[in-house]
Amino acid sequence: MITEDISVLLLLLSVLAGCLMGVVSGLIPGLHSNNFAMLLVSVSPMLIESGIPAIYIIFMILANCITHTFHDIIPAIYLGVPNSDMALAVLPGHQLLLDGRGPEAIRLSAMGSAGSVIVSIILLLPFGVLLYTIYPLIQDHIGWMLLFIALLMIITEKGEYVPGQGSLVRYRHIFYAFVVFGLSGLLGIFAFGKENLANSLFESDSPSILLPLLSGLFGASQLIVSLTTGSVIPPQRTSLITLPANRAIKAIASGSFAGSFVAWLPGVSSSVATLLAEQLGRIKGKKDHTKYNMTDDPLNEAREFIVSVSGVNTANAVFGLFVFFFIGRARNGAIVAISSFLEPSAISIPIILILLCVVILASMFSYYSTIKIGNTIHLFMEKIDYRKLSIAVLTGLVVMVAVFTGVFGIIIFLMATSIGLLPSFMHVRKSNAMGVILLPVILYFL
Repeated sequence: MITEDISVLLLLLSVLAGCLMGVVSGLIPGLHSNNFAMLLVSVSPMLIESGIPAIYIIFMILANCITHTFHDIIPAIYLGVPNSDMALAVLPGHQLLLDGRGPEAIRLSAMGSAGSVIVSIILLLPFGVLLYTIYPLIQDHIGWMLLFIALLMIITEKGEYVPGQGSLVRYRHIFYAFVVFGLSGLLGIFAFGKENLANSLFESDSPSILLPLLSGLFGASQLIVSLTTGSVIPPQRTSLITLPANRAIKAIASGSFAGSFVAWLPGVSSSVATLLAEQLGRIKGKKDHTKYNMTDDPLNEAREFIVSVSGVNTANAVFGLFVFFFIGRARNGAIVAISSFLEPSAISIPIILILLCVVILASMFSYYSTIKIGNTIHLFMEKIDYRKLSIAVLTGLVVMVAVFTGVFGIIIFLMATSIGLLPSFMHVRKSNAMGVILLPVILYFL
């Protein structure tokens, strides 16, 4: 077995390399862990020929994925450029930022992500048994479940509140959400149907069309929007977490359960899981509106939400690995990349334990690095030319798409970028653009 030849030193080095890639993808707007995962898959033949076994590439991909979910809160709060998973954390994060508590917001996010890793590992066995038992019973109904989630995502769209406009304005935003979902879904159907037209300079047998799709919808489009805006960060102060322990535990638990729920559903992102958790929280909040007294810090609701959405993001990544263990399905980009090297039939208990060790090591590194960066990043923000940074990342995305998917990839990238601009101008959630994956998957199952 491959586990017999694993070197502890190479394991640590590969985890460190993956963590560093996760820090880069988490901090730089427009990049996602999927970009590095696909990059590693594309260059894997050269790495293997150089003497690096495939198992260490798996370690790098997994560590990169976990680390990214810790660090992507930082540009979401300080730069206002979230990816699709952290978009919902922007408003609560900015509430703390404007109050001079940006570093606390980062600490809260790190706590939510680290807590969700602990909860995910605790739930490994019961979750696995439950999933293994019920999945065969419901797999014929997954299409209808995804359709229900898509409709819920659209009809709960509130849009931006405009004083003086009536209650019917909400239906306009629902229509806008439907337009974004529909257009992105049609693009996904077209792109996946013509994926064979994509080609890589590295002569890859199967270049992934997800690279131009996701880079355009959630990366380049947001970079273009951010180039037209500017922000002034008020003086920040490093402070400890002030959220009461009971609310922190509740937020971690709700985020972990929401992340675990969507991890086994194809095409459902962390942002969609957060919306589901938010809707459940509102129902519960109506029942428990008298639970917290009038002396409660008004920012605690924002703090709790940051912990929850961060927990969803990380738990979704961890549980995505569990889903691959138990039913052999890859539900996110990192696991798709891992499946290129590891067949479900080759998974054994030793491999599972080693991959769990990688998750724990990456989480420990990420927790401390996220807090360290969060405590100091505001000191460097004044020195950063954000416009040049955005242009450089945008250029890098175009080059990456051209290299790994060719001319067809560039065409898809431009179309995706155009659709990705719509949510910002229509003032609806960017997560509606997940129709690019949801709609093709729904049609496939139905």
